[in-house]
Formats: sequence, C-alpha cells, structure tokens
Amino acid sequence: MSNSMIIGQYIPGDSFVHRLDPRSKIAIIFFFVIIVFFANSVMSYGLLAFFAIGSAATSRIPLSYIMKGLKPVWFLVIFTFLLHLIVTKQGEVLVSILGWEIYEEGLIQGAAISLRFFLLIMVTSLLTFTTTPIEITDAIEELLGPLKKVNFPVHELALMMSISLRFIPTLMQETEKISKAQASRGVDFRTGSFKDRVKAVIPLLVPLFVSAFKRAEELAMAMEARGYQGGEGRTKLRELHLGKSDVYLYIMFIILVIGLFLTRS
Repeated sequence: MSNSMIIGQYIPGDSFVHRLDPRSKIAIIFFFVIIVFFANSVMSYGLLAFFAIGSAATSRIPLSYIMKGLKPVWFLVIFTFLLHLIVTKQGEVLVSILGWEIYEEGLIQGAAISLRFFLLIMVTSLLTFTTTPIEITDAIEELLGPLKKVNFPVHELALMMSISLRFIPTLMQETEKISKAQASRGVDFRTGSFKDRVKAVIPLLVPLFVSAFKRAEELAMAMEARGYQGGEGRTKLRELHLGKSDVYLYIMFIILVIGLFLTRS
C-alpha cells in the first residue's frame, strides 16, 4: 500500500501506546487539540513537541515512516508559513528581497502556526496508527453514550466514522491503481494547461466513484445478510477497560498542561 496517506492506516504492535484504552487516546487527543492553541512561548512549544515526539517514540513506529506519511500536509504547513511572512507587517524588518520585506513578527507567527498545525496532524495520526477501526468505533460509542438518553444515534455515528476511516486507505490504493492504468494508456495528469489537467482527471474520477459505490453496495448487502439492525441489543466481543497505562498517561498529560501554562509568556 502507498504510504502517501497516513489517515486510516493501522500498524499492529504491542507498544505502550497500542495498549492504551482507545477512550483515553481519543480524550487526550481532544484536549491536546485545545491546549496547543494556548502555547505562546518557545518553552511551551517545546513541551508540546516533546509530548508529540515522545508519543511517537513510545508507539515504536519509525519516525521516518510518520514523516513520509505526512507528505500530503507539507504543502499546507509551508503555505501557512509563507502566508504569514507575506501578510504580517509587524515588528522589525529582518531582510528585504527585491522589495519584499520580511518582518520579525511575521516570521514568529508563521513558525508558530505551522508548528501547531504539524503537531496536530502528527498526534492525531497516531490514533489511527495504533488503534483499530473497531476499537475507535467502540470508544466513540462509549464516550458519546450519555447522548443515547436524548435518542441521539450514537452507534450509527460511530459506525459511519469507523467505516470512513477503514475505507480511506482502500480508496487511496484504488486511486493509485486507476491512475497508473490511465497513465499506461497515455493520460497525462502533470503537464499541460489547467483546463487540460482537469479533463485528464475525469477518466480517474469516474471509475473511482463507480468502484466506491460498488463497495458501498456490497457492504450494505453484507450487513443486511448478517441481520444488522443498529446498536440496539448488540454485545461486544471485547470490553474496554482502563488500566495502569491509562492512569500514567493522564498523569503525564496533566503535568504537560501544568507545564504549558507555567511557561506561557
């Protein structure tokens, strides 16, 4: 499978992160997404980066593999950085190139926002790296359990999210196969005008949508054949339990939050 897309891929393992309860991972990632916007100093960003890199290290997933998988978002990270260099006109002028002035505040804000974006993608990708789609479904259903009292379709929502995550790598693989097949027939996706490139994408999209609808129909028929009727009365093969590893994780995250607010400028 191509490693150009990291979302939805699961890498089997027995690391500290793999053994964590999926509810704990989802909760920690949720609060990490919030606190990352409170960082405003070198020390606070350093703590967040240490937590993200430490989490990746304890998952025993090669950092080179994670970096390779982040290729699709590098453009957004670099674009965000350059956008702040161009738009922000505050602070001292650091350098002037062909009439284009780079300000100190633009450099700082560009680096900060880009680092935030990078850390968010890196940490959230660890969820799918170390958690199976079934575990994610069960965890979301457990966390949203109180909403069942107001007749909210918790199970159906969790199932849809799980299916979406499960089929992202499959669709990416299908896209790669179709693009190679079309390229062997002389279709050029990279050269020519913008209009020509758009026309070249049509032979790629049509079979991809046909394949996606076919897979969806087959999945629906398989679920009906197995008597699927929603979450009512369903039991689980594996029950979720919080362990000592989860307690250690919460303690480390609380220390991270305290350190973050102590190091804010």
